Amino acid sequence: MPASRTPRVNTVRRKLATGEVATYHYHRDTGDRLDGEPGTPEFARSWADAEERRRNRTGGTLAGIIRDWENSAEHRARAVSTRAEYKRITTAIDAKFGTVPAGALVARGFRRDVLAWRDELAIRTPREADNRVTILASVLAWAADRGHIEANVLQKWRRVYKSDRSEKIWLPEHVAAFLKAAPDELAPAMMLALHTGQRRGDLLKLPWSAYDGSALTLRQGKGGRRVVIPCTAALRATLDGQTRRGPLILVTKTARAWSARYFAAQWDAAAKAAGVADLHFHDLRGTAITMLAEADCTVPQIASITGHSLRSVDAILEKYLPRTRALAEQAIAKLENSFGTKSAKRSAKRNGSTEAK
Repeated sequence: MPASRTPRVNTVRRKLATGEVATYHYHRDTGDRLDGEPGTPEFARSWADAEERRRNRTGGTLAGIIRDWENSAEHRARAVSTRAEYKRITTAIDAKFGTVPAGALVARGFRRDVLAWRDELAIRTPREADNRVTILASVLAWAADRGHIEANVLQKWRRVYKSDRSEKIWLPEHVAAFLKAAPDELAPAMMLALHTGQRRGDLLKLPWSAYDGSALTLRQGKGGRRVVIPCTAALRATLDGQTRRGPLILVTKTARAWSARYFAAQWDAAAKAAGVADLHFHDLRGTAITMLAEADCTVPQIASITGHSLRSVDAILEKYLPRTRALAEQAIAKLENSFGTKSAKRSAKRNGSTEAK
């Protein structure tokens, strides 16, 4: 098996004094140099010995539980980007609490130490602090469910980071300002997000083969749901008017695939230039759901477009809809047109001492 396909192996190339380039392989967790070349019995034996030393070193500790959790079927089923983000966080957790014995993970003192660590970090980055506790709580819940520990001491805890973006909706004037200020390569991204309600990661990977001239078909990276989205006239006009410069719909001005970081930087710069810096790309997802609701779509209809569960759509609508004037006007119109709400139509205006009827 090649080194690149062998778990927990780092490959390092060094230029020797002779001018030759030597290749070395190291076991990532133990730091041990591995013998032989990938694919040889010598390399396999060396890697297996390093794995055994890793298990002995981390067995019975939080570090060992984290490794087992990362190798679990439910964790491997997550999107690659999600696993990468979790790995970043578990690395920080491992560095702080990795040597804690499994038996001590159920002690109230461990909970106190974790929350104290969170509080210290929250002074600088409250959201990151909460995310670390969230992931650790997930690890402990998995360990408790498998019988590795007796209980999850982080089953309930209070977050320090609070963000209410329920009023952060892209209005028509925001969209118009963005499209005017943004470079040409970002305009299709705006239209796709606004008219499909999909996540940024899925849209950046969306190929032209997903578009049949009338609808988009994609499998979402998060959750793996397959959704078929009939295109609005505006979205069809946008896609049909684009020059196809590669397999992907959204590409940079040099026809390359967007990296998530570069796209985010370019988007933020365009939003700032348009005067809508307080709105994020992710807010387009909630905006799309709100637009569908304002068009009198049902929750199942909205879920069929966005790929959310019915419960998630309900939660999003509960958060966003009370802020929209269009729905309020629809509600009043329905109230006035109802035959059973005469009291709502009665004026409070008085003519002298007699109430108008």
